[in-house]
Amino acid sequence: MLGPAKRWVKPEADAIPAREGLSAARYLYSLAGPERQDPARFEAEWRRVGELLQSELAPPAANALDGVGPAAARAIGEAALPQVRVYYEASLDYGQNTVLDAGLYYIGAALAQRELTLLLRSLKAKAPAPQPSLRSLDPELRAFEAEILAAYRPPASIDRHADFIRASAALKEARELDALGLRYGALLRYLQAVQRFAPAQSVPVAAGADAPAALEARLQEHGLRLSSQGVDHTIGRLFLETAQALAGPGKDADPAAAQAIADSVLPRYFAALEPAAPVAAPKAARATVTLVRWPYT
Repeated sequence: MLGPAKRWVKPEADAIPAREGLSAARYLYSLAGPERQDPARFEAEWRRVGELLQSELAPPAANALDGVGPAAARAIGEAALPQVRVYYEASLDYGQNTVLDAGLYYIGAALAQRELTLLLRSLKAKAPAPQPSLRSLDPELRAFEAEILAAYRPPASIDRHADFIRASAALKEARELDALGLRYGALLRYLQAVQRFAPAQSVPVAAGADAPAALEARLQEHGLRLSSQGVDHTIGRLFLETAQALAGPGKDADPAAAQAIADSVLPRYFAALEPAAPVAAPKAARATVTLVRWPYT
């Protein structure tokens, strides 16, 4: 396995990392032996790529992808923008403290995210409607973090530990994107966090002969709402189409995951387009805990 371990997951609205992994591996294997075996050559390659990425290593502006559409493409691009710097900065320490190939893989991941944003900027696809006007998701993100922390108790915290990690990683990205003003990327990561958290929750799944029809009807209801004229709902459609794929027949069918999207993810999408609901002032922190991890894991 190249670079950090990646496990296969069922289809979801954040399947873009497959492109990142392919591009990073392609970059890694394009290098000659010395860069992959000699620490000095590795550091020289790191500096060379740093010069290439110089303009992408500063925090991205909130309007960096103004004009990119539809909204789903802008969201994917906004989520990728900060990753260029994070992957690049992590690559040096990763290579020096593990193996050089791992550090080079992260350099390749940084280049892949840069390539992705350049690709999205070049798209000429006509947006179906004006993009939604998005606000800060800070109230939703705080509330969802509290929801995750409240659920992090045995046995779920043990049995579904990986799901908690994946949801928390996406939530952290959402908060960082929201702080940068990258609202579309923040919305995408927030909804992905909700989707990833679903398996860790003890939510009863509809059963019985009429359950598939009820789920289909629920998804059709969401589909009609997403088809409303005047708003580019392509971010919501990413999740709707994921749910439709998981609800359908076939070896990859996962009705529980489809139901989670129908019952939790898509309602939160629509709520995020509305004015923020009033929230109570957060309690003062009694302690600060700092976790150290590699990027996006």
